[in-house]
Amino acid sequence: MEIQFIGATQTVTGSMHLIKTNGKKILLDCGLFQGKRKEAFELNRNFEFFNPAEIDFVILSHAHIDHSGNLPNLIKKGFNGKIISTFATRDLASIMLLDSAHIQEKDVEFVNKKRKKKGQNPFEPLYTQSDAINTISHFVGINYHREFEIAPGIFLTFFDAGHILGSSVVFLKINENGTIINLGFTGDLGRKNMPILRDPEKMPDVDFLICESTYGGKYYKSIEDSEKELASVINKAINQKGKIIIPAFSVGRTQELVYSLHKIFENGIAPEIPVYVDSPLSVNATNIYRLHTECFDFEISDFVLKHEDPFGFNKLKYITETEDSKNLNAINDPCIIISSSGMCESGRILHHLANNVENPKNIILIVGYMAVNTLGRKLVDREKTIKIFGDEYNLNAEVIVMDSYSAHADAKELVEYCSQLDRSRMQNIFLVHGEYDQQLSLKSNLEEIGFMSISIPERGESVKL
Repeated sequence: MEIQFIGATQTVTGSMHLIKTNGKKILLDCGLFQGKRKEAFELNRNFEFFNPAEIDFVILSHAHIDHSGNLPNLIKKGFNGKIISTFATRDLASIMLLDSAHIQEKDVEFVNKKRKKKGQNPFEPLYTQSDAINTISHFVGINYHREFEIAPGIFLTFFDAGHILGSSVVFLKINENGTIINLGFTGDLGRKNMPILRDPEKMPDVDFLICESTYGGKYYKSIEDSEKELASVINKAINQKGKIIIPAFSVGRTQELVYSLHKIFENGIAPEIPVYVDSPLSVNATNIYRLHTECFDFEISDFVLKHEDPFGFNKLKYITETEDSKNLNAINDPCIIISSSGMCESGRILHHLANNVENPKNIILIVGYMAVNTLGRKLVDREKTIKIFGDEYNLNAEVIVMDSYSAHADAKELVEYCSQLDRSRMQNIFLVHGEYDQQLSLKSNLEEIGFMSISIPERGESVKL
């Protein structure tokens, strides 16, 4: 058995790992790399380490684009197998991949206008909306806790990762030449005691674990403290008559924020101000959340019994039409605008930033991870000037970072999750999906509690088990 680490190696985006066993090739995730445009374009377009036509199965941990976003391109390049996920992941992927394809098409259209003026050949989009629709036909959904034999001697079970709706911890039991190997993959691991979703579930003990490490060296406040902090940001914006602009992933972060705002306003911790969720994808994703109450934890299930809708309240408006989005620019009173994309690399958030970053009364509220070289990271680093659509803007608005709204487990939660697993059985833990400094911190913390062999793979590195 062999594992090759292809994406999300010493970085956070582009999750992709190849398993070779029993004559089969299985891809864990097939995500888009996000970062410098030219580098990302090349990495995403070309599958350097394998022929897509030779992949037998894709096991998809969850629907976020850095885990699922290159599936249409994989199929374009020859993959014709099954994509196995939970049912909620399949439903979310059906809208997210279409949205991603739309962005690919629009980005290339914009670039090609410039290339045409220079007499250069046009680019083609990574994939189209037609490719995205074709991809959904390859999905096979299975429930949590149901063992599924994907090929002779290879058994798959999903456990709830508590990260976003439908997210899963992947457990593989593999009979290779009479030897049983248990392999675990955390995907993106969620957090305990968060609203909406259940806590991450323990997988059975494993011999090898591929573990995310996004916040391997960071510690969060509690969700209760986070809601108090969010309320104080709202009060601050009201006092200085400014807007709060929140870049947020359409799936997961947006729904958690809306639910928290509902509670804050209902409990009178901050005065109600208008809240606009300006993202067609967020609207569609929220509707899918409403359909999958089987993924909800007790808190929100109880909330649903007492309220008509946890994702809607009097001051909340979901925006889908472009003209309605543009009209938000004319608002001068305090309000909250939640818009995607989460890392500020595309989507309507770019227009809201362009219209609001130069006003010192406004607040840019960062509530999630921002990868290196993204516009979101430049905001976190509080660079004096930023570029949006090729134009320079002075960053005069206040930037407030609240990591505790992240859907990723922090350092303490990652260690607690791994500590449930049998140390004597664990032969190796491979840390992925994290920047190198975070991985080193997590490695040290895991060694302190008795795990003996922990690796930080490089891109393309293969390990025989």
